[in-house]
Amino acid sequence: MQPLIERTEHDGIHELRLARPPVNALDPELCRQLRDAVADAVAADARGIVLCGGPKAFSAGLDVPHLLTLDARAVRDAWEDFFLAARALAGSPIPVVAALNGHAPAGGCVLALCCDYRVMAAGDYRLGLNETQVGLVAPEGIQRLLRRVVGPHRAERLLVAGEMVQAQRALEIGLVDELAEIEEVPRRAMAWLRELLSLPRKPMLATRAIARAEVVAALQPEVIELDRFVAAWGDPETQAALRALVAKLGK
Repeated sequence: MQPLIERTEHDGIHELRLARPPVNALDPELCRQLRDAVADAVAADARGIVLCGGPKAFSAGLDVPHLLTLDARAVRDAWEDFFLAARALAGSPIPVVAALNGHAPAGGCVLALCCDYRVMAAGDYRLGLNETQVGLVAPEGIQRLLRRVVGPHRAERLLVAGEMVQAQRALEIGLVDELAEIEEVPRRAMAWLRELLSLPRKPMLATRAIARAEVVAALQPEVIELDRFVAAWGDPETQAALRALVAKLGK
């Protein structure tokens, strides 16, 4: 099995790098390997995790061309794998920092929102939940994650328009916590994490667990309502929009 997560340890901090070129599209295998890598880091008594992407994209989101080849059951399984990976990040008992060294639309943005802190590359890089632009409706749980970081009204505007936010604006509205030159993004993520980990460990982790309970709750199955989401995936209008997107990407 091809490894799709590159793992490096830095004094107890585990760096997990998505490694599915060219844009780290999230197919089921990558999602499963990410979930397992988070579990392995926790089992190995890692102090924290830095989640990185590649030079073009942190992650371009779900692998839509792949999903369009699947039957309804396989589509549901693929989305289930994605949400299991997201839950692994959200529910991690140790801090996770997203090093956004590239674009992060849709599923890539969801993974970032599941992390404790987001460092993004400065410049013309974008992230956001652009589901409406491709005929999808972001589940309530995903909308909760966005509302948590940017507030209800701004989240409404971003979600309804499916807006992809440029890095500087993302910082201004709180969608990311810090900007850095692209080659410095992983280092800055590591630096923030080390500072956090310098605090007394038990009180920090206990406080973090309370503060992040709503992140975990947002991704519970009853809030995501996966069956409803997958049913909407098969709507003819949605399928037409998705196929138009794939055709555009292929040009």
